[in-house]
Amino acid sequence: MFSIGHRTRRPAGTPPAPAWAGVGACALPETDLAVRQPTPRRLSYHLLVLTTVGQGTIEIDFDTRRCHPGTVVWIRPGQALRFGGQPGLDASLVSWERDLLSGEQLPGLTVEDAGPTASRDLAGDEADVIGAGFTRLADDLERLPPGPVAASLVRHELAALLLRMALLTRPDGESPPSAEARTFARFRRALEEGHASSRRVEDYAEDLGCSVRTLTRASLAITGRTAKQVVDDRVALEARRLLACTEDSVAEVGRSLGFPEPTNFGRFFHREVGQSPGNFRLAVRDGSNHQVPQQRVAGG
Repeated sequence: MFSIGHRTRRPAGTPPAPAWAGVGACALPETDLAVRQPTPRRLSYHLLVLTTVGQGTIEIDFDTRRCHPGTVVWIRPGQALRFGGQPGLDASLVSWERDLLSGEQLPGLTVEDAGPTASRDLAGDEADVIGAGFTRLADDLERLPPGPVAASLVRHELAALLLRMALLTRPDGESPPSAEARTFARFRRALEEGHASSRRVEDYAEDLGCSVRTLTRASLAITGRTAKQVVDDRVALEARRLLACTEDSVAEVGRSLGFPEPTNFGRFFHREVGQSPGNFRLAVRDGSNHQVPQQRVAGG
């Protein structure tokens, strides 16, 4: 068992938003994420969660993960998030602004919201090292006077923490990514930016300067699904997020994703998810998401 130590205290029931350095640190019970009957929500910033006490669940993009002391999870901006609300569950949280760190500062890590959430169960020395990183960040945010030098130090400590996590899962010395992996990474980044405006693989191929066949070959190699299926997966995931986390009508959700006619959106959603949009929204908000079919989400 390890302890995070001192944390930056804030009034109970507030969001775990970044603080003066573009980085924030707090404990789960201090935030509005720790309620008994939570509903899914989306954060506009990154959130790193380290479970410290108890056992419970975190639901990220409708995938429920069990957590115990040592479980660390990285939630990207825009993902649908819901803690299970189990009594006795405590976790240390570190948040940072969406564009605070660049991909060049975090080689090998997916900074943008694309692909599965990073999740790992730590034990022994791994837990001590990562736990110490959380403690250092929280202590410095609490004791250092805000200023450019202190902010730079805190951001450096955040980058170091994330790089240590990367080394746990992908040690240096691994083979460089294949051509298909590099192509798919570019495709997925383009899809993150363009899924609301285009579901045509041809558009993404043109933007990336390659053929549809190249994108399909890369998608099949990395996910086992065609490029068109990857596009549809991403659009369906965004639809699920909007239905679960906003009050927008089904028609409004459909229009925001390029479906002018609600009937076309309904057919698309039912094909991809296995339920109508309205039934999906009711199931998620009633807390019966275990009855909701798992929509196909492209891996990475």
